[in-house]
Amino acid sequence: MTDKLKPYWFPAKRYGWGWGPPSAWQGWVVLLAYVVALVATGIVFSPVGNAPAFYAGLVIATLALLLVCWLKGEPPRWRSGGG
Repeated sequence: MTDKLKPYWFPAKRYGWGWGPPSAWQGWVVLLAYVVALVATGIVFSPVGNAPAFYAGLVIATLALLLVCWLKGEPPRWRSGGG
C-alpha cells in the first residue's frame, strides 16, 4: 500500500502561526470566494446605514475562511523558520 501525502490547499507560514498563500487551485478559489463575499457584504450592507449587518457579514466570511484553512491547510503550530 502506498501512502499519499495529503495535499494542503494552504501551506503553513515559515515564521509565526497560520497559513500562507494558497498552494492549490482549490485554495485560490476559496480565497477568491472570500474576497467576493467581502465585496458583496459591502455592497449589500452599508457600513454607515446598517453597521451590525455589515460587521456580521465580515465576521461570518472570515470565520468561514479560517474554517477552510483549518480543515484543508497544514496543521497550525508556531514556526520559527528552519526545516
